[in-house]
Amino acid sequence: MRIKFKLLIIIIIIFCNSCTARAEALMSAHEKILKGMTLNEKVGQLFIIRPDQLDTSLSLEQIHDSKASGSKILTPLMRKTLDKYPAGGFAIFRKNISDPEQLKSFIDDLKNACKIYPVMAVDEEGGRIARIANHNKFNVTKFKSMEAIGRTGNAKNAYRAGQVIGGYLKEYGFTLDFAPVADINTNPENIIIGDRAFGSTPELVSMMAGAYLDGLHAQDIAGCLKHFPGHGDTKDDTHSGYAAVYKTWDELLTCELIPFIDNLAKADSIMTAHVTLESISGERPATLTREIITGKLRDELGYKGVIITDALRMKAICDNYSSAEAALLAFEAGNDIILKPHDYISAFNAILNAVQAGRISEQRLDESVMRILNLKSKY
Repeated sequence: MRIKFKLLIIIIIIFCNSCTARAEALMSAHEKILKGMTLNEKVGQLFIIRPDQLDTSLSLEQIHDSKASGSKILTPLMRKTLDKYPAGGFAIFRKNISDPEQLKSFIDDLKNACKIYPVMAVDEEGGRIARIANHNKFNVTKFKSMEAIGRTGNAKNAYRAGQVIGGYLKEYGFTLDFAPVADINTNPENIIIGDRAFGSTPELVSMMAGAYLDGLHAQDIAGCLKHFPGHGDTKDDTHSGYAAVYKTWDELLTCELIPFIDNLAKADSIMTAHVTLESISGERPATLTREIITGKLRDELGYKGVIITDALRMKAICDNYSSAEAALLAFEAGNDIILKPHDYISAFNAILNAVQAGRISEQRLDESVMRILNLKSKY
């Protein structure tokens, strides 16, 4: 019996040493990549942009107009821009999609054009926000809404939604889904969340969002809990202007924050909202507020993964801040990834110049890049 016990101890030690060695090898690989990156490449990792933002022949209005024609192939001009401003990832929209073959080819070309493997992201929540499922050229399973799934009260249905959506996203070459929505639909006057939410109680939303994430992970797709610290109790839309949350932090802890807190350990990334949490940030959007992003999400709640801004093109941001100012404030607040700034080149140069001038330390930059590389290596 004593011999068997000693043998068991030896096996456990070997197993633990093996796990440690694997973790150290992975970290070393990331550190090696980081060490070999130029400052431009490091700064580029912070940005997920529209592919159209590489086409400098387009006006900013054309780039961000959802009804205008979009980039569907990677042109020589776009490659040239990417060489100079090496983005860390791309968000694909309906205007970038013609059919399955074109989408696969476009994503492959974008990946191959990047020295460092990019994040390929899409808003594919299911329901009314689904760039693929709501496109008439794609024959994939459609879901009525996350609210309808929440009404079943069965987490298996949320898992299936994540698994099905993750399955076809994987097929086309995506690596990150900007889903699930972890907002709680507590305000009947809410015009932006509504049936995108799983329901109106924290326990239900927490369970469903966690199961949806598990479904995505089963297909090797990263997920993104959104929109921290909660967009469900607002009546305005940050796409068109300010949206205020009047609850205190302690009040949010008893409701809106629960789906985020319960799923922190499995959340690959968390998207921040441009809502103004007046008890903490006054009129400054949460995305740009260090007290909320670093003080609350990173330090108090202990989240260790990637923090992504909501699109900085939204009017709650771009009507009040320049692209350069918004990018700087967002990064200084503690966000890792800056999503779709209005003017990518201006935002890129603002971060680059801030690092070169010492306003942002290269150590702080490296911390975010390491988190981003870790996310990329998982899926």
